[in-house]
Amino acid sequence: MGNTFGHLFRITTFGESHGGGVGVIIDGCPPRVAISSDEIQAELDRRRPGQSKITTPRKESDRCQILSGVFQGKTLGTPIAILVQNKDTRPQDYSEMATTYRPSHADATYDAKYGFRNYQGGGRSSARETIGRVAAGAIAKKILHQAAGVEIIGYVKRIQDLEATVDVDTVTLAAVEGNIVRCPDLTAAERMIDRIEASRDQGDSIGGVVECVARQVPKGLGSPVFDKLEADLAKGVMSLPASKGVELGSGFAGTLLTGSQHNDEFYRDDQGEIRTRTNRSGGTQGGISNGETIVMRVAFKPTATIRREQRTVTSQGQETVLAARGRHDPCVLPRAVPMVEAMMALVLCDHLLRHHGQCHLLD
Repeated sequence: MGNTFGHLFRITTFGESHGGGVGVIIDGCPPRVAISSDEIQAELDRRRPGQSKITTPRKESDRCQILSGVFQGKTLGTPIAILVQNKDTRPQDYSEMATTYRPSHADATYDAKYGFRNYQGGGRSSARETIGRVAAGAIAKKILHQAAGVEIIGYVKRIQDLEATVDVDTVTLAAVEGNIVRCPDLTAAERMIDRIEASRDQGDSIGGVVECVARQVPKGLGSPVFDKLEADLAKGVMSLPASKGVELGSGFAGTLLTGSQHNDEFYRDDQGEIRTRTNRSGGTQGGISNGETIVMRVAFKPTATIRREQRTVTSQGQETVLAARGRHDPCVLPRAVPMVEAMMALVLCDHLLRHHGQCHLLD
């Protein structure tokens, strides 16, 4: 019922923000993949709250436990269960939200759908649900790198109107992780941090854009027509909390060009491979990967829960004013980077398995 993602490499996430814990069940993982809890933990540490002055102050170590599916450091091919327990919960901070709807949050829609909800920290709509995705994404990244040399790197491209200059072909993880906003353009990063702090001090929030690239992606991934690679990528990242838009390649800017300006001309490189001279397609054509770098951008809205007073209504329809308590990110972008990377990895891993199953069975 909406909690499972993928076909052959399939994940099911579970848990609520202030419940006992959150996690993921991964089914379809190939056997004999070397993976450790430390590798998964490294990705979770990039996502966890309380990691810097521009993220939520909630203190969670987010230590992962692998409950099944891994033995002596290798995957068994059986379901992998990963659990992260919630430690720093403060359900009392959300007592007002039991009957008062936060503007632009999921409170009212969850009530409309289910007639009942966990109002503590957003429950299932909280970004803590993404812990399971990031944990599964760590394994998907390992499979992609081991099988095909795929490298996935995300970074903050824009905060409001502050945009970074980043070379998609040379950007490194070290450059991304070199500052707390996860922007490899240091000049832009400093201005972004200042902007986020100013918004936080005003009890407000701001949004922006995460760009994510996947290099060395094999040709042939994607299953037209309804499971085109970019279609599944779009579904994956648009299921993330606070995401409001997605672009691949030239995106909306491509509408300003003519066909002759936009087309990626082909050539044969020194190794005899067919390549494109430009990459306005963003690594896919006809819904199938073409071997060029996949370039995707995801827009994230300002965090819905803010400390400023806002007009709203109660579940009984009575007008009121709400200034939210609790601990919230003034900008979700720095912590969204590993989430976007995870969804990119999950989609590519799933399609890699599907491609080999359909097209290489009789090789």
